Amino acid sequence: MTALTLTGLSTRPAQVWGGVRLVPLVRQEPIEDLRLSAQIYEEEFGLVEVTPRAAYLSYIPHGFVADWTRDGSPAAAYGTQLRGPAERDHVPSGMPLHFHRRMARRTGRNRLRFLPLHLALEGYLSLHFGGPEIAWEEWSRRAIDQGLSPRVEESYSGAEVRGLRDALRIFEIHPGQCGVLVYVADALASAFVVPHPDDYRALHTTLLHDLYGELIHHYAMYSVAVPDFRARIVDAQVGSLADLRARARERQEEWASFHDGVMANGLLRTDHTYQRVYEMDGYRLSRFLPSFERRQENHIGELVTDGAGRLAYLKTFRLSENQVRRGHLLTRLAACGWNLAETAAALGMTEHELALRIEGAGFGHLLRQDILDRYRAQARRAR
Repeated sequence: MTALTLTGLSTRPAQVWGGVRLVPLVRQEPIEDLRLSAQIYEEEFGLVEVTPRAAYLSYIPHGFVADWTRDGSPAAAYGTQLRGPAERDHVPSGMPLHFHRRMARRTGRNRLRFLPLHLALEGYLSLHFGGPEIAWEEWSRRAIDQGLSPRVEESYSGAEVRGLRDALRIFEIHPGQCGVLVYVADALASAFVVPHPDDYRALHTTLLHDLYGELIHHYAMYSVAVPDFRARIVDAQVGSLADLRARARERQEEWASFHDGVMANGLLRTDHTYQRVYEMDGYRLSRFLPSFERRQENHIGELVTDGAGRLAYLKTFRLSENQVRRGHLLTRLAACGWNLAETAAALGMTEHELALRIEGAGFGHLLRQDILDRYRAQARRAR
């Protein structure tokens, strides 16, 4: 497990709109040999064949296309054409689906199509998806045969996050900007990084179509406007233009240090577990999971890095406390071989308390009904 770093990027002063704070990320030197572009899908709901026996169904409005060169020479972003409503074919009644082959699929010699954010979400949904590895008597036949299938989580599109649409519309894009950190009520909602400033300008509005967790949606709904941190320079410290530049640079560095060390601490100072997804001639596409520590920030995400660890692409999703609780519970069960007695001892609770926690997390169907009824009766007697 290692911490995430924003290698190659520097933080610029934030911009605020209501309860939304947007923090720009700027590259001194853009990445020229890897470019990202969007591939728009007419059907916003997609079905992805993950394995021959498992599928992923979600709201998938677009994919990302990564183009790269083998010799380090500049690459051009892949072009996309959009059609207006009058040009679309007739869509039958019901919910149209777009069928995808795998989360990441090579579509050319130096081209990879992948589904942004869904790589990370599928990694979370597949966490210990197979269920109990040993047929302990407490687990139901369904748990042994099907594991956690179907595994379901809820999220909100950016269009449902109050204030985000306006914030993205009035946002001033900095020279050299290649990313942004999105805060709602000063809670880090999402991080987004791309290789090149031109890619960011083209993909800036896709943040409105991303998925955001329940916590972020509620914060946006009920929060008030967040304060704008304004830089202040003491007149007595300025005697020339050179002094003014130096003081302005100090204020900028102070903001970056405060942001990276305090505001983004939950993402940048937390260890994650990484899983390699695809190799792209010197670049690696991976996804990561958190440690699922209770009552702390937990982010899942996906990233592309080069051989030197420089961050080329990043997209993250903040888990709600309920999602963290489910991840924590599944991780502890798997670490103890899905043995209820051992897991309860590791968590410092009784078996019937653990069983009720499993039920409360939405996994009650994994336990045999008679066993679950017995644990319920024990809990009532304990009260």
